[in-house]
Amino acid sequence: MADYRRSRIPGGTYFFTVNVLERKSRLLVEHVELLRDAVRAVKARRPFHIDAWVVLPDHLHAVWTLPEGDADYSGRWRAIKIAFAKSLPKTEYRSDVRLSKGERGIWQRRFWEHTIRDDADYASHVDYVAINPVKHGLVKRVADWPHSSFHRDVAKEIYPLGWAAEPVEMRAGER
Repeated sequence: MADYRRSRIPGGTYFFTVNVLERKSRLLVEHVELLRDAVRAVKARRPFHIDAWVVLPDHLHAVWTLPEGDADYSGRWRAIKIAFAKSLPKTEYRSDVRLSKGERGIWQRRFWEHTIRDDADYASHVDYVAINPVKHGLVKRVADWPHSSFHRDVAKEIYPLGWAAEPVEMRAGER
């Protein structure tokens, strides 16, 4: 097995990109409630704070902060992926390799992670999560995408409802 070098800081804050195997699918938005159920179940057993989250048709981005003394984000992602996959009927194509390993053909095996370094890095990644549906051409305004923690942050007055409604050049830490 490959030895992937990942930053593991107990109680750290991390940005993630997690992709489905079939990058042209709409699987995540078509089954967003099942994904939410999987996240809630894992979060109940292995707590973490969701700083930001956006679900797009074929991938998601998230910013999490782990509890003090805990650096196991990989175990949480594994559990979320498994719970979500188990909630879906087995209709996807599975390669011989995936069949031999007993794997579903839902998720890419790996995910991308970045350790948040400071306040500006945090703000930049939370902004990136919020604006991602616009970046991908799914909506014209951030507020129009329903599968995002942006709405929670508007309710908490962290973002104004019209944030990024007009095309702007984003700089790290700018809101």
